[in-house]
Amino acid sequence: MTATRKLFDLDGRTALITGGSRGLGLQMAEALGDYGARLVISARKSDELEKAQAHLKARGIEVDWVAADTGKEDSIASLVDATIGKLGHVDILINNAGASWGAAAEDYPVEAWDKVFNLNIRGLFLLTQQIAKRSMIPRGRGRIINIASIAGLRGNPPGAMKTIAYNTTKGALINFTRTLAGEWGPYGITVNALAPGFFPTRMSKGLIESMGADVLKAHAPLQRFGDDEDLKGATLLFASDAGKHITGQILAVDGGVSAV
Repeated sequence: MTATRKLFDLDGRTALITGGSRGLGLQMAEALGDYGARLVISARKSDELEKAQAHLKARGIEVDWVAADTGKEDSIASLVDATIGKLGHVDILINNAGASWGAAAEDYPVEAWDKVFNLNIRGLFLLTQQIAKRSMIPRGRGRIINIASIAGLRGNPPGAMKTIAYNTTKGALINFTRTLAGEWGPYGITVNALAPGFFPTRMSKGLIESMGADVLKAHAPLQRFGDDEDLKGATLLFASDAGKHITGQILAVDGGVSAV
């Protein structure tokens, strides 16, 4: 293996990926596992985790799973205990679990606002804090990758989705990433975020159907949606030694939507 290729090698590294049973989370699990990381994937539904584990093991990836709801504090504590029990320590944390709720801002239900914030921000903070205190800070190293969104970089144009809580949490996550990078850099921890654009996932399916795939693609300079491979390279960059001098950065993976 050449020195440059070795920069991306994750042999001997461990990773926890929330929301790792499907969609973008599973895509990123494939990327880390294919490059040698031992994984724990987490999501709420055990049946989906079992299916994802079988899929990853068929690729030769060493993977365990823990069912958890990271919108609930007691579930987060159990997830951290189980993950450290299985892996020994956590080198890489990917905060991918998230939720959205569509409603006009003037009629947005408070319970929906709280649900989205509890998972997308509060739970993410508590999980990150516990993983850092129990594994990364004592060992003087770590990679944290937060999954934001281009919805956190701009507002929704008229006639588009009405997702004020989701957009607000993703905007908060972007500054959370920058702030945490500043605080935890002295511990050898890098903190970066990916901001995906439109990928055909379960969360985006309704919007794609309502607005039309061709209409949404037309807004992207590359005239396409993200596919099953498009987050992998950026994830590996932030997770590996190739990205050891990158922190506090937000990388949009959106076909150019946020650039125009």
